[in-house]
Amino acid sequence: MQKFHLKWYKSWFTLPLIILLASCATTKNVKYFEDMPDSLRYAIVTKATFTDPVIQTDDILSIVIQTADPQTSQVMNQGVALSNSESGTSVSAISGYLVDKNGNVELPIIGMVKLAGLTTDQARDLIRRKTESLYKSPTVQVRFANFKVTVIGEVNRPSTYTMPNEKVTVLDAIGLAGDLTIYGRRDNILLTRADANGKQEFVRLNLNSSDIYRSPYFYLKQNDMIYVEPNKAKIATTDAAKSRTTALLTSAISLTVIIIARLIK
Repeated sequence: MQKFHLKWYKSWFTLPLIILLASCATTKNVKYFEDMPDSLRYAIVTKATFTDPVIQTDDILSIVIQTADPQTSQVMNQGVALSNSESGTSVSAISGYLVDKNGNVELPIIGMVKLAGLTTDQARDLIRRKTESLYKSPTVQVRFANFKVTVIGEVNRPSTYTMPNEKVTVLDAIGLAGDLTIYGRRDNILLTRADANGKQEFVRLNLNSSDIYRSPYFYLKQNDMIYVEPNKAKIATTDAAKSRTTALLTSAISLTVIIIARLIK
């Protein structure tokens, strides 16, 4: 029984020590922009150049065309409600025009218009020119209806978010996801991006450094995915929990065996 009590004592002494060390490890690399010291009063960081995102196949566009004739405007702005299966979004429906596999959208009265590869400003100008051949002085608005960014991993609210505008940064997306948890690696954020040719890009970003503002990936594109990896403290805590469970099960089994052995005697 003395040996048994010694093992029990060791297991309960070792496990809190492991958890304590793990919690101490979380104090490292939890600050953003560590290269900006507390004594700093003023600094200028040159930001990356923003490039307007281009329209791709399977995008959903909000297109509004206004003419002098209210009835014509109503017909041209019917907009098609797309279901989940069509749009691939988490909402029940989105009003807009789906860019088909050939890069076209079909507009009432105007017909097919190829928009893939254009920015929303370029798409607006193209639709306006086509509309001017039918109506005088039309006004056109074009914007993304499904500018989606996915944030997963060690954040407080992992999800897919639809952005209200096209000029979205990594920090904007992380802010929407409720910031990183204390266990998220701030120095090794993984961003993945699919290009127009179907290739997947992977890049690592460091939130501990202000250099992130200079990164060409600071501004996000539609359908980007951000993954926040767990740090060593999270892994150590998980391992400690597993070790504690194993120790408790082993101790329970050992106690049962000892009781049975004593009852047999």
